[in-house]
Amino acid sequence: MTATSTGQGAAPQMTFTVPPLPYAFDALEPYIDAKTMEIHHDKHHGAYVTNLNKALEGHADLQKLSVEELLAQINKVPEAIRSAVRNNGGGHMNHSMFWKIMKKGGGGEPGGEVGKAISAAFGSFTDFKAKINDAGAKRFGSGWAWLLFRDGKLVIESSANQDNPIMDGGKAFFGVDVWEHAYYLKYQNRRPEYLEAWWNTINWAQVEENFAHAKK
Repeated sequence: MTATSTGQGAAPQMTFTVPPLPYAFDALEPYIDAKTMEIHHDKHHGAYVTNLNKALEGHADLQKLSVEELLAQINKVPEAIRSAVRNNGGGHMNHSMFWKIMKKGGGGEPGGEVGKAISAAFGSFTDFKAKINDAGAKRFGSGWAWLLFRDGKLVIESSANQDNPIMDGGKAFFGVDVWEHAYYLKYQNRRPEYLEAWWNTINWAQVEENFAHAKK
């Protein structure tokens, strides 16, 4: 969780912050351009965090929660701020994961437990990759394609806008952003081309760590 305490006593309030990129804006070139990364991280993710903090003002009980806790019980969030928390909390959680599962010099095929699990669930890495790309390409409008645990099984899903599978009981640990702002400067309307290029950025060591956490 990227949040800092701003209160005192037994139940401090939390203010969410944008986590720094773990690499330079141009680290993912030529697959994702530096300007896209700068705008995506600083402007888009920044706006989600600003708007999430604003939505939670005056809700001390909610300000004590992590973003994961907020989204897991989104239907209990007061209706007046539920959409704002859903959209902006989802944007914050999704992007905080997204930045970390990419790196300079990434790509290739996964090994370790996550590689074994992918092969067992989808037949091969090639088949898995095709299914993720298909889910991302066919997501109408803005959204994400995910690899997640649902009811103990490894599945691929897509979600609209900034929704995250945690909102209905899933545990996503790998996902690709298919909002136009993630790729439009370089790829325009060629989303499948962006999706194919994106695999050259994957930080499989981080995905393995996410996988181990999601399995618990």
